[in-house]
Amino acid sequence: MIRKPVVAGQFYPETKEELEDIIQTCIQHKYGPGNQTQEDERIFGIISPHAGYVYSGPTACHSYKAISSKNPELVIILGPNHFGVGKDVATMVDTQWETPLGLVDVDSEAAREISRISEYIEIDEFSHSRDHSLEVQIPMLQSILSQKFKILPIILLDQSLEMAKDVGNAVAQIAKSRNTIIIASSDFTHYEENSFAHSQDRALMEPILEMNIEKFYNVLMEKRITACGYGAMASVMIACKKLGAVKGELLSYTTSGDVMGDTSSVVGYGAIKFI
Repeated sequence: MIRKPVVAGQFYPETKEELEDIIQTCIQHKYGPGNQTQEDERIFGIISPHAGYVYSGPTACHSYKAISSKNPELVIILGPNHFGVGKDVATMVDTQWETPLGLVDVDSEAAREISRISEYIEIDEFSHSRDHSLEVQIPMLQSILSQKFKILPIILLDQSLEMAKDVGNAVAQIAKSRNTIIIASSDFTHYEENSFAHSQDRALMEPILEMNIEKFYNVLMEKRITACGYGAMASVMIACKKLGAVKGELLSYTTSGDVMGDTSSVVGYGAIKFI
């Protein structure tokens, strides 16, 4: 089965040439990573935004540049289910994801294995049918990783702490036996004034960089921070910690207001690596 792109032509260009161009433009953008070389360090996972490339691409490229010298055989991508369709948490099997840059195989063996390990993860294609949160990460991976890789897509409708613990532990078990990178796809604050978004997101990033899950959920609830993929971020923090990561490091933070100039109502974007 082929999972066709649903946001090509909206969130990113639908032709190969334009898509390659925009990724290069994002890298060289004033908020992008530029040509800096990466230190050779162990990176367990990253957080990357999932808005349209013109808004969040420069920040996303910081995360991707950080893993550009890694050659994972498996990339586990977790993101929120924006449309509320399908199961609480879902992966899929026997599928290739198509983008204008070509096809990427889903690792069906890893998907079946994780659905056995986890109490919550089910195999369900329909859950993945409409959403952009995982899809927008794939062209970035295709462009920046030099070797062939497979993906394990996991989409979360339930993003509770209990769920994140189960999913994070299951992800860690899968990642242990393979050369893996784990990605949390999430934006931060939604539709607030720019300076308020910056202060809200600074508060939420503190427990992320400390990898403190309980504090993360407390700050999220107390400050009512509207980060859409909070369960994906929590799951990835739990998995990375289990695998040996000791901290997160902020690579870049911007808002749509910083990039586009309209600061009245913005969305926040963070690029973080776990090392």
